[in-house]
Amino acid sequence: MIAASARSGEGSAEHPSAAPGKRPGSRVAAHRHGTWFLVLPALIPILLLSVGPLLYGIALAFTDSQAGRTEPTQWIGLLNFQDLLRDTLFWESFRIGLVWAVAVSVPQFLLALGLALLLNQNLRFRWLARALAIVPWAMPEVVVGIMWRLVYHPDAGLLNETLGIHRDWLGSLSTALPAVVVVGIWASLPQVTVTLLAGLSHVPRELHEAAAMDGAGAWRRFRAVTWPAIRPIALAISALSFIWNVNSFALVYVLTGGGPGGRTRLPMLFAYEEAFRYGQFGYAAAMGCVLVAVVSILLAVHLVARLKGDDA
Repeated sequence: MIAASARSGEGSAEHPSAAPGKRPGSRVAAHRHGTWFLVLPALIPILLLSVGPLLYGIALAFTDSQAGRTEPTQWIGLLNFQDLLRDTLFWESFRIGLVWAVAVSVPQFLLALGLALLLNQNLRFRWLARALAIVPWAMPEVVVGIMWRLVYHPDAGLLNETLGIHRDWLGSLSTALPAVVVVGIWASLPQVTVTLLAGLSHVPRELHEAAAMDGAGAWRRFRAVTWPAIRPIALAISALSFIWNVNSFALVYVLTGGGPGGRTRLPMLFAYEEAFRYGQFGYAAAMGCVLVAVVSILLAVHLVARLKGDDA
């Protein structure tokens, strides 16, 4: 008993927690404080430039804020959202936005996957092809819009000159949205391609060689080796691409300004016009809130469906 007590006393004396000023809890707290101190310089701009405006926009949606209003802004509750439910023009723009997002995101992902697979091969001048593939990504959306306006020009555009026809691609009700979709695919294709190419570069070539030795063809190797390895990256970039396309503004604004006849008026364009053309800041903020909520729901459904498919 005495020996056991002596041994336990020695153990407690040697334990770091028994030493004064060296308790694990205090060290963990100090480590956390140091971590927050290091993260703070990056966290402050996010709070000021992202979280702050977001919260202000949400609060603005419940007011009657207008441009040039001399009376104080009043809190009106859900009145903006009630008006928005009856606004057929907004929901038509939302339908156009969903059509635009799907029409751009799906072909964009398929083309980017094929291009990434091609650029991942051991080809001559592969470095040059990779550099040229990201050129559209390096161009501002305004420059891309101006360039493609020249391509689609009805009198001296490159497209009409090549086809030998005279057609106003951006001014026609039937061709405006497809023409803008083509530009959207071209402009964002490098971003998805580079992301998928980064995922392909981490797929071990030994797995492909082993599958080839077992007699697996190119398609079977893609399904059994390549796709399972890049599936998480593909899921993430497809979801982000959908969000980016739903929130598109500058490219379509430069190309068509939402016309002709509202055929290319995306939800962000509609909210922009309500806020800065008609001065309805509260109503435009309500549009932004509804857009964020609906896109979040669609994205959650998409992610859940894809994750269930992956588990199956």
